[in-house]
Amino acid sequence: MNKEKKNLYEGMYILSSTLSDDARKKALDKIVVEITSQHGEIHKIHEQGRRKLAYEIDGHLEGYYYLIYFSIAPSAIEELWKEYHLNEDLVRFMTIRAEEVKETLEFKTLEEK
Repeated sequence: MNKEKKNLYEGMYILSSTLSDDARKKALDKIVVEITSQHGEIHKIHEQGRRKLAYEIDGHLEGYYYLIYFSIAPSAIEELWKEYHLNEDLVRFMTIRAEEVKETLEFKTLEEK
């Protein structure tokens, strides 16, 4: 077992909007399993639903947004990113250190052009 101190992270994941409900659930489960298989601990998952992307990414104009708070050893982050890059259902991801687990989220909507 990894004895390295764990840090709290906030991961934003955008899944393809073309996925069915079942496929999207499996894609999210895959992300969760990748974190827990690296001895990470999931604290909170915020499902933000289908949203318009700020700009087109590889032909995607929309995606399903998820924000996941998890604790994991810093050395495991690189391995997670390698797995994320192989995940074809994942349009975009971002992982940053967090100070606390936010129980509620507030986002401003993009202005229509």
